[in-house]
Amino acid sequence: MIISFDQVPGKELPNFKGGEKSFDVKMMDAEDGNRFMLGLLKPGATIGMHTHTGNCEVVYILEGCGSIVEKDGIHPVQAGMCLYCPSGESHSLQNTSQEDLRFFATVVKQ
Repeated sequence: MIISFDQVPGKELPNFKGGEKSFDVKMMDAEDGNRFMLGLLKPGATIGMHTHTGNCEVVYILEGCGSIVEKDGIHPVQAGMCLYCPSGESHSLQNTSQEDLRFFATVVKQ
């Protein structure tokens, strides 16, 4: 499967998962239930704390910086870092900078 995000319509999701501001995303759901996303958090925007049940998520930061909130605390993230949230765990992503935070994420069924 090849995904051309240039051909995927974008969505603006206000207060996604209880977060602040809006999450701008191009999202593609595969027939097998897996999801692929090209996301953007503007300065001050967050994806709210949420738990993965029956799936896991991998997030690769493309541009910018911010922080991830996990059970063991808040950790800074920046371009080039990869984040993993296994099934049964919770996390939140925050743009704490003055620049856009762009990332690629995939949610994989388990």
